Amino acid sequence: MSYYIAKTLAKSFDEVVADVTAQLKEQGFGVLTDIDVQGTLKAKIGADIRKYRILGACNPRIAHEALLKEDRLGVLLPCNVIVRETVDKRVEVAMIDPVSSMERTDNPSLAPVAERVRELLSAALERLQ
Repeated sequence: MSYYIAKTLAKSFDEVVADVTAQLKEQGFGVLTDIDVQGTLKAKIGADIRKYRILGACNPRIAHEALLKEDRLGVLLPCNVIVRETVDKRVEVAMIDPVSSMERTDNPSLAPVAERVRELLSAALERLQ
């Protein structure tokens, strides 16, 4: 099982970031963090990489439910979504597979929650065009 789900698009980077944010919102997620990895690496260590952003997505209701089942689950939250420019100038969107990451908790009560999150993230990913 892979630790992520992904889709590659032939749109501009900024359009994809906006679309991903909108599709996540449609599924009940907000973006809590937006990390410009390209800009940060350039500023901190002078590294030049292609466009790369990490969006920290959170569905508050589901996060609350999960935290009630596993109070240290915050180490795995929020759900990271990356938007990155590929070598061929396309844009890949990759999202964490919550089922894969939640298995590490050894808490079977989280399985249905993780499955629901996977369904919602997959729906957001599928709607990207």
